[in-house]
Amino acid sequence: MYNSIPKSKGLLFVTNDLSQMLQATRQNIRVEVDALEANRLLNTAPEELKKYLVEKNSVAHVALKRDEWYADTQEVQVDVRYDSRRWIDDTSRPVLVPGERVEVRVPFDGEAELFYAHANTWSSNPPRGVIQNNELILRFEFPADQPADVRPNVDRTLKDVEEHLGWQRPMIDAHNAQLPNVAEEAINSRRARLLAQSERAEALGIPIRRRTDAPTTYALPASRKKAVPTLPPAASTPYRPEPTWPMEQYEQALKIMQDMALVMERSPEAFKTMGEEDIRQHFLVQLNGQFEGKVTGETFNMSGKTDILLREGDRNAFIAECKFWKGPKAFAQAIDQLLNYATWRDSKLAILVFNRGIETSTVLAGIDTTAKAHSNFKRAINWPHDSGFRYIFHSNGDANREMTLTILVFHVPK
Repeated sequence: MYNSIPKSKGLLFVTNDLSQMLQATRQNIRVEVDALEANRLLNTAPEELKKYLVEKNSVAHVALKRDEWYADTQEVQVDVRYDSRRWIDDTSRPVLVPGERVEVRVPFDGEAELFYAHANTWSSNPPRGVIQNNELILRFEFPADQPADVRPNVDRTLKDVEEHLGWQRPMIDAHNAQLPNVAEEAINSRRARLLAQSERAEALGIPIRRRTDAPTTYALPASRKKAVPTLPPAASTPYRPEPTWPMEQYEQALKIMQDMALVMERSPEAFKTMGEEDIRQHFLVQLNGQFEGKVTGETFNMSGKTDILLREGDRNAFIAECKFWKGPKAFAQAIDQLLNYATWRDSKLAILVFNRGIETSTVLAGIDTTAKAHSNFKRAINWPHDSGFRYIFHSNGDANREMTLTILVFHVPK
């Protein structure tokens, strides 16, 4: 271990233990999540917060930019008191003679602190150098009467540096791979604690006074010298726990509707003259058979009427629109219509696209392009399906109110 050696001594890869540095960085995620004001945390979309924490705490390998290196030379006074080729009576003080200093500067990408950290594998004879303004500086001095060829020394030192950086890479890769799970666990753990605390407070039946000294914003701590991501925005209003429709029930409703595609394919004569309303009725019959008559059609909700609405108690659990494919512009309008119908409690949405007479690949390409171009689009979800997509959209007016939107395409016989 060389953790007591100051950086100014010029020894690289000895000052800090990389394993401990990476472990401390992962621990910083938990510390930052626990430091967030409760409403700030609860009002921030978990996936957005996780993305921010991963980006902020990821570590970038050092990559030397050898194609941009350059050298500089200057006259200096060189101390030769320890030169065995000279007769020096007193080595207790410097003996200066005219000389030359050669500096080779190699720009690099990545985090400068890595030059001062040793991996689990290291050398007892580490390279020497100075890190300054994202440049690795190698310095060589020699007396003017004993000129030296520094190129072999440069090549040897850079080879040693690259070797140490290579030892770091698998450790850094493993660290970065752990970050999503570490961030997700920290966020979920804190949210669970806060929600349980909220439930206990509600159970008291006594009004809870909000602390007047509670922070409404969160100040980001100082970080390494790299582009620091911005903490996702969140509403400042007190968080209120929201009921959610289980994902397995959402998947069940979607499967029921997908099974209808098989019915249409096997009975083309029965469906070839049907319009949106007639087809929708068949979906309603199947859904009500599984969800105890809670599914309605053409229901007034927010700013209009939605085609399929499933209620759980006093809330809207699932909203779907049925549309024939009439091109990307009409599909974009269908997304707008669905988002306008949805209240803040609606988190599971679907659009059933009926395709009659158009190449399925053309329809799927138009759907994906249009959805991703929408102003409320946040990200695509990996949802393997031959004729559908799944996305995360945010509600109108609040980027942290996330909604799962599934698009299903059905072939309707002519």
